[in-house]
Amino acid sequence: MSQQEDDLRALAKIMDFLRAVSIILVVMNVYWFCYEAIRLWGVNIGVVDKILLNFDRTAGLFHSILYTKLFSVLLLALSCLGTKGVKGEKITWGRIWTAFAVGFVLFFLNWWLLPLPLPLEAVTGLYVLTIGTGYVCLLMGGLWMSRLLKHNLMEDVFNNENESFMQETRLIESEYSVNLPTRFYYRKRWNNGWINVVNPFRASIVLGTPGSGKSYAVVNNFIKQQIEKGFSQYIYDFKYPDLSTIAYNHLLNHPDGYKVKPKFYVINFDDPRRSHRCNPIHPDFMEDITDAYESAYTIMLNLNKTWVQKQGDFFVESPIILFASIIWYLKIYQNGKFCTFPHAIEFLNRRYEDIFPILTSYPELENYLSPFMDAWLGGAAEQLMVRP
Repeated sequence: MSQQEDDLRALAKIMDFLRAVSIILVVMNVYWFCYEAIRLWGVNIGVVDKILLNFDRTAGLFHSILYTKLFSVLLLALSCLGTKGVKGEKITWGRIWTAFAVGFVLFFLNWWLLPLPLPLEAVTGLYVLTIGTGYVCLLMGGLWMSRLLKHNLMEDVFNNENESFMQETRLIESEYSVNLPTRFYYRKRWNNGWINVVNPFRASIVLGTPGSGKSYAVVNNFIKQQIEKGFSQYIYDFKYPDLSTIAYNHLLNHPDGYKVKPKFYVINFDDPRRSHRCNPIHPDFMEDITDAYESAYTIMLNLNKTWVQKQGDFFVESPIILFASIIWYLKIYQNGKFCTFPHAIEFLNRRYEDIFPILTSYPELENYLSPFMDAWLGGAAEQLMVRP
């Protein structure tokens, strides 16, 4: 950090030196071409006269009135390009070109003032005034241009131009795609674009703060376009009935996307009167006792939130095993006619003496219940976390 600061100070000193030499060249121009007035005022210096004569003799510096001016402007331009100016929001190219134009006219095109038939002091004063004003205008224009080129402010106060980029403007559709219309700012104008989710099966996630427009811009489009393409949907409507209303109405207006007319179901735990019924232990969902255990595991851990931290404990696993056994029994009893959640709860509320003879009559359940049976036969009935 210190090395960088030292480099910046050194660069600033070099730029100040170039500007000082540029000003000296302007003073030399005035001193040489207005020498008669300088001598009348008694400002001439003999040493300076000899130095300037040697410059003119060896380099031809004063053979033309333009030479010193050109060298001065060149050094001025270098000093301006190396200067890091303060940011200014009102700097425009129009002001820069105006300053350059005024500076050029006053600085380079004032040679005709010298032969005017006016008093010598008046001619010299006009010449000094024009060349000085022109130099200041050129200096201002150079500094403004340097600031504008380095900071690129213009009307882009918040750097929108540098932070914008070209986005997808093509609509890429497929039989599974979801296409989200967008508008983006690029090159000082608004453009219409598309976010093409060509393969939504690879998973899609929408992140944003509350009220940022996730549902309006993304979720609603997913629902509508997937319905139009004949997909079934499972919608978790946290702000019920917002998404449900959109899905239902769009399904009514676009039934042609389905070969088989779909049905619309609503599961509402807050108001069961307006809800369809769902059987979480439907027999068609279970192929073996492992599926029954998974269903029992999910149901019991959701009913007893504290059990999540006690997974693997006997007093947690024992009721899950018993409930899974009851579910599997209802699955195989009369082809699952009574395999519903209310029937399972009713069966679970019976006494152990009534439950175990029924369940153990099936060999696969007898082996499955053996840890539970051993604990019950050992006198731990009052400790088992199921009503005896």
